[in-house]
Amino acid sequence: MLRPEADLDGEVLTGDLSGSSAGNARFLECTFQRCDLTELSAPRARFADTGLYAVHGAGVDLAESTWLDCVVQGARLGAVQLFGAELRRVRFEGCKIEFLNLRGARLAECAFVDCQLVEPDLAEATLEKVDFAGSRLVAPDFGRARMKDVDLSGADVAGPRGLAGLRGATVSRLQLIGLAPALAAELGIVVAD
Repeated sequence: MLRPEADLDGEVLTGDLSGSSAGNARFLECTFQRCDLTELSAPRARFADTGLYAVHGAGVDLAESTWLDCVVQGARLGAVQLFGAELRRVRFEGCKIEFLNLRGARLAECAFVDCQLVEPDLAEATLEKVDFAGSRLVAPDFGRARMKDVDLSGADVAGPRGLAGLRGATVSRLQLIGLAPALAAELGIVVAD
């Protein structure tokens, strides 16, 4: 069913989609339910009003894809390429995603709710009105990111890099204390006891 430049409208996709190729495909009001997306290649695909529920897999290529009014719920994914992608009004809920590459991506009005993101790459990404409520970010890279109205105050952020990219983000007082050693190291500040 999946093929490059396909137009799918209202389709329900289930089962093994591993190794499929769907570059430049368009998905409108589609549902991906418990799919294996291992090695799925769908660069420059467009997703609108589409839901991904309990999908899993590694090596998913969604580079330069476009997402509008979508939901990703209960996903278990690794090595996801979303660099250069555009996401608007996308909600990630209860997901565990390792090595999420959002380098250079644009996210607007998105939410990561109760997610675990391991080594997410947000370098050079543009984030506006993005919330990370209840999420855990492990070793995120914020290098040269541009942020506006980004709320990290409800997240657990561990071992971040590129902290200058947090300009425009909101953190809690407790988070600021936790970030102090990384900030000092990045700025070359020596802290004496």
